[in-house]
Formats: sequence, structure tokens, C-alpha cells
Amino acid sequence: MNQISTLPLLRLGWEEWVALPSLGLPALTAKVDTGARTSALHAFDIEAFGPSAAPHVRFAVHPIPGRTDVTLACSAPILDRREVTSSNGESEMRFVIQTDIQIGARRWPIEVTLTDRGNMANRMLLGRQALGEGAVISPTESFLQPMLGYDSYFSPSVLAKMPTRTLRIAVLSREGGAYSTRRIVEEASKRGHVTEVIDTSRCYMAINALAPEIHYDGARLPHFDAIIPRIGVSVTAYGAAVLRQFQARGTFTINSAEGIVASRDKLHAHQILSRHRISMPTTAFASSPKDTDNLIGLVGGVPLVVKLLESTQGKGVVLAETPSAAQSLISAFRGLRADFLVQDFVAEAKGVDIRCFVIDGKVVASMRRRGAPGEFRSNLHQGGTAEPVRISPAEREAAVRAAHAFKLGLAGVDLLRSADGPKVLEVNSSPGFQGIEAATGKNLAGMLLDAIERKVRPLPARRSRGRKKT
Repeated sequence: MNQISTLPLLRLGWEEWVALPSLGLPALTAKVDTGARTSALHAFDIEAFGPSAAPHVRFAVHPIPGRTDVTLACSAPILDRREVTSSNGESEMRFVIQTDIQIGARRWPIEVTLTDRGNMANRMLLGRQALGEGAVISPTESFLQPMLGYDSYFSPSVLAKMPTRTLRIAVLSREGGAYSTRRIVEEASKRGHVTEVIDTSRCYMAINALAPEIHYDGARLPHFDAIIPRIGVSVTAYGAAVLRQFQARGTFTINSAEGIVASRDKLHAHQILSRHRISMPTTAFASSPKDTDNLIGLVGGVPLVVKLLESTQGKGVVLAETPSAAQSLISAFRGLRADFLVQDFVAEAKGVDIRCFVIDGKVVASMRRRGAPGEFRSNLHQGGTAEPVRISPAEREAAVRAAHAFKLGLAGVDLLRSADGPKVLEVNSSPGFQGIEAATGKNLAGMLLDAIERKVRPLPARRSRGRKKT
């Protein structure tokens, strides 16, 4: 039974002010029409999205008749899709949603179809199915319930605080069960966003000048509002190509393909840090085995650190404490035809580094990582431990500048505390969330979603003013 039928009579004129609070629409004028069975809401740019098991629809509304400079973005789960015949005899397939309606002090759920009513004076039509048995209609009167008005509800200050529309987000990851990926999906779902995890290696592309396409499992991928790349080292080149394809389609990506590729190549990364005058351990690189002694001398002798150019999680990073050990290591790496660089060992760091988590140009969390006993590498994957740490203004500035140098909206910047200030060790374009969320207790996945919501705005307000319709 409709909830309204158990309440005292609700007197309505042929036109009333209503609110749809579940959709974020605080004030609309509705035509009350008992001749129509189904209710209808003005909507345009209507788009279904999300998985077939839980489809959603998003749409835009011009709440004020005759004004197209005010646009609100809405979204809701799809209840049904049905054919509706209008009063002029035209049939149209419409999405059906359920939402609460409020008239005066009353609030109850109704079903509403979505259609473009841009040429109508009222943004909503309220049919008899939504009214129930407790409503009494006076067809010669209007606005028998409290007036709402537009001015207070749609002022610029109020509009600025209204929530963004539901977003369609893709996480590019080959590890859908990884902690970081799960946390992103979890936080996005809490906010009503629809998130899909896409295996980067299973994407394929149609490259053309007018409409670059990305396909996945035999179907063309739809438009996504935002891409969060979690591209593994083993697929950096192909993952970057896929990401560039999304960028070519105009999709917002929290990290660019160029930034990811540059951060993965340690030689290139240190050249970028050098170009931006960001302090780092003295670094040297050479190709010829004849240059081994000079290479060791360039970083000030031993002890020194030898790093593979594409090492990750502390793998491929070795400490040489004597000249003979350094020469042996360098010869062994060359024998494997591995690309590597040599760095000065910052002894005063004592196996401790600082991981700064940077989102949208701000350090939002930081932790101190300490290596296991006898281990100079502080990576958590190598048995290190972590704890929250307060960083200095110089450390904060170094982390922010490093993320900016690589044009990364999300970065993990690793620093050493040396005798002459912070030195950037590495800039990670796919930093893990687990260790630093556990150490700091901060909701970093939520902060990442905050940044994406700020960047991916609601549908833009249309600036042209339309003519008033009757």
C-alpha cells in the first residue's frame, strides 16, 4: 500500500512546489496531472552505466524553467525501462527510477520516468500513481502547499556545495585482489561511484585520428570519467600505451603515462630530479666496463649502492662496502647485461627512510620505514617496519616538488634524512596504500577519491540562456 494513503488528506493544486531530496533537487515546480498514470522528471544527457547486475543512470537537470545556466547533476539506480506514451500520442522508451518526493511536511517514495521536458513550464509531472489515495486535487487552484522558490536554493554559494554526480572510474590493474585496488573500489562504492577494475594486459586499441578506441574482452570500453592507473613494472610499456589511449579520448587520469614511464626508469628519473634541482644522493651511470673505477670515484668511493634501473620494492638494490665488492658487483651486473646505476650510500640515514604520500600536490601522510636488523633497505617488502612521522617543511617541499616534476597527481616519494638535508631516493607512481594507511590510520583511498571528485567536475553549467516556455 502506498504510504501516503495512511496519512491525513493532502490537498494539492494543479501546480505545486516539490523537492526530490534523494536526487539533490531541493525545489521544483510540478504539474499535478491525475490524467497521467506515470510521473516524469525533466532530464537530459541521460546515460546508463555500471555493471548489468547493478545498472545506474546519470542525467542532468535544468531546475529553473527557461534557464540553462543552472545545471544539476543527478544519478540513481535503474528500476526499470519502459515505454511511455505522452499526451500527444508519442511513445518513448524511458528509464524508471525510484526517489523520495517531499511536498510540505510529507515525504514518500515514488517512481519517476526520465525525459526531456525542456520545453515545459514545469520540470516535473506528478501522475496519479505517485499520489495514492490520500491526495485531494483542486484543479482550479495552485500552490496550496508551502512555497519554496528558486533564489535561496540555487544561489551560487549553494550550488558550489552540491555534490558531484556519480562517476564511472576505471582502475587499471592486473591484480584486482590487491589491497590498494580493493581500497579504491571500496571507497568509491561508499560514495556511490561505479568502479571497474580493468586488466591492463587484456586491453587492445584501435588507433585513429578522430575516435581512438579501447577494447576489452571483445567489446569497446565506454567513456570513463577518471582512470586510476595501478600499472605493474612488468607491463609498464604496454600499460603506458593503454593509458595514452585513454588520455587521447579526453579521460582524466590521476597520473599521466609520461610520468609513470619516467618514474620507472631510475636513470631518467634521476635526470628529471637533477633538472628540477631536487636534492638526491650522488648518482653515476656508465655503459663501458672500462669505466668501473671512474664510476666508483664519481660517487665518492665506497660504501656505495648499486641499483637496477627498473628495480622495485627493494629488489635489485645491493650495498657494496669495499672497493673489491663494488667492482665485483658492477662486473656481475654487467655480465647479466643489466642496466644499473651507482649511488652514494647515505650512512647517516642508518637504514631509515621517509615515505611521503602525495595527492594532488599535497603531502597527506608520511611514515618512517626502518630496515630489518642488519638490512640497509627499509622497504616493508624486505621485512622493514613503519611508523607515522612528522616531516620538516624542507622534506614536505622536496616531496611536493618531486611529484610535480613527474606530473603525478598520486605519488609515493621516498626521502633520506642526510647531514645536508632531505635527499629524494625515488618517486613511485603506484604507491601502495596498505603499509602507510596502517601506520598513519589515515583514509588515503578516500583522499584520492576527494582529489578525483575535485578534478572531475559535474556536467558544466550551460551558459546560454534559453527562452521561457509555457
